[in-house]
Amino acid sequence: MNRRLFQFAIVLLWLALPLVALQYRQAWDQLPVHMATHFNAANQANGWMSRGESLRFILRMLAIALTVSTIVLVTVSWHKVEAFTWALLAMFALVIGFLMSANHAVLSYNLHATPVHPERMLVLLVLAVVALIVVYIASHRHPPLPAGETLAVETHASRLWGVIILLALLGPALAVALVPVAPARFALGLVGFIGVGAFLMAWGGFQYRFMPHGVEISMLGFRLRSIPRSAILSYSIEPWAFIRGYGIRGIGDTRAYVWCNKVVHIRMSNGEVYLGHDDPERVVRDLDQMMGFVTRG
Repeated sequence: MNRRLFQFAIVLLWLALPLVALQYRQAWDQLPVHMATHFNAANQANGWMSRGESLRFILRMLAIALTVSTIVLVTVSWHKVEAFTWALLAMFALVIGFLMSANHAVLSYNLHATPVHPERMLVLLVLAVVALIVVYIASHRHPPLPAGETLAVETHASRLWGVIILLALLGPALAVALVPVAPARFALGLVGFIGVGAFLMAWGGFQYRFMPHGVEISMLGFRLRSIPRSAILSYSIEPWAFIRGYGIRGIGDTRAYVWCNKVVHIRMSNGEVYLGHDDPERVVRDLDQMMGFVTRG
């Protein structure tokens, strides 16, 4: 039932195409032959299309977004429909809604000279991204381990990535200070907000706490994942390719916490975890100590 409902929700997303076409049909005779379709940071029109070109453009944009959304949603829900897949569906629904809202604003501008304010919908998109990240991080983190002594603690951070992210934020920061247009400042401020979060992740890094009952992974004081010792089948050092990305990676029962090109691959009875570290041999020694630890009654 849960899977069928999820699939039905995916189908509903495709209603965006006939709804947009209906909007154009109802307003077709009132629309100017050449419509304003592009606006600068001050919400002033600086690009035009014919009515037919405008309709075809938004339908193509929606078709691409819907196709990508459908492929991703079907893929992530192939084995199981869970909280993260529903959150991802909501995120894609907001993206489709953003495109429809932007198109409605364009029509309103051409019909009634109503100002275009895309920044209002951007707020919802940013909140949706934040909510999706929270759900993603919280999913599959498993219950906390029983309290016990700490055998070892490792920190895996990247000052290099932190500096790179910080340098990348200089552009939006200068633009916010120099650009007098409020919508542009708002959009750049949102970019900076997300960038600061990425900087804190890289600079603070991941903390691996090895205890008699397993490993707890945390970031900035927030527990990301618990790995029970009883669930660990094997572990080994492996290279990590740049193309696989950095930070928190993976979907479903696979998670990677990595800022470098070396990881310790932990295979478990309920999934896989990759622990990045500049000195992975230390992580292996900590795991060996944990796996060989005997609890005394």
